[in-house]
Amino acid sequence: MNISVVVPLYDEVESLPELTSWISRVMDENRFSYEIILVDDGSKDGSWEMIKKLQLNNPYIKGIKFRRNYGKSAALNTAFEAVKGDVVITMDADLQDSPDEIPELYRRITEEKYDLISGWKAKRYDPISKTVPTKLFNAATRKMSGIDNLHDFNCGLKAYRLSVVKNIEVYGEMHRYIPVIAKWAGFTKIGEQVVEHRARKYGKTKFGMSRFVNGFLDLLSIFFVGKFGKRPMHFFGMMGTISFLAGLICAFWLIFSKLYDIEHHIKYSREVTAQPLFYIALVAIILGSQLFLTGFVAELVARSAHERNKYQVEETI
Repeated sequence: MNISVVVPLYDEVESLPELTSWISRVMDENRFSYEIILVDDGSKDGSWEMIKKLQLNNPYIKGIKFRRNYGKSAALNTAFEAVKGDVVITMDADLQDSPDEIPELYRRITEEKYDLISGWKAKRYDPISKTVPTKLFNAATRKMSGIDNLHDFNCGLKAYRLSVVKNIEVYGEMHRYIPVIAKWAGFTKIGEQVVEHRARKYGKTKFGMSRFVNGFLDLLSIFFVGKFGKRPMHFFGMMGTISFLAGLICAFWLIFSKLYDIEHHIKYSREVTAQPLFYIALVAIILGSQLFLTGFVAELVARSAHERNKYQVEETI
């Protein structure tokens, strides 16, 4: 199979007939063998009934229905487990992504040997309240990830080599940072393609302002997990060692100073335990020990949460 098209959706019943028809037309014109995997993320508007209706007339359509709303990352991760195409294309269901971009994305993956191509909507139809924070997040992500050639990490229109989606895990709300996840997994040939951004035709956006706060927290999380997920002791152990040694040096300094004063019959004004530096040193030693132990525990549990991507799938077709 040439292409698997993955479309996560939530309450997009109006756009589904036009979107699937458009995708099929592009595939037929280019003689691609393909599948369209529609993941219904707990829709309440009859989207699943529409998917079943469309599948009766188009055998290339496959559907996955969640029992409740889990989020875009869950939908993508579940679809990635099911895809079979050599190239996997993801796009949103709101018709703001154009299926006409698919042939070029496919060519660049197969001929130019990219692992991942991320879309860049250079001209957007979003309000400034959305575009400005997005630019700030993208700038921060470029700086922290080292992927300097991407302008938009969160663009829904992306193309992947099959081996990429089979070797990455998308959980929580990490779909915003899939290029970063792919890079940490060893897939470093990541490119960008300017794509068309179309105005929303049906319904309204499902994302609120809270996604910017979540996005910032996810960025910190993906940076930490990517850098220290396999070796948390390198982070906690380093911090713990620095804190412990700093406290130990301060304690020895206080003890040495008192012994020196006693030896030379110098009158000292306060006992060691009456000095603020003593308590600072004590806290630093305790904190350092706790961080060091945290590193040991983290080493034991790192990457062992096998249930975090188990979702209740109600029905498949």
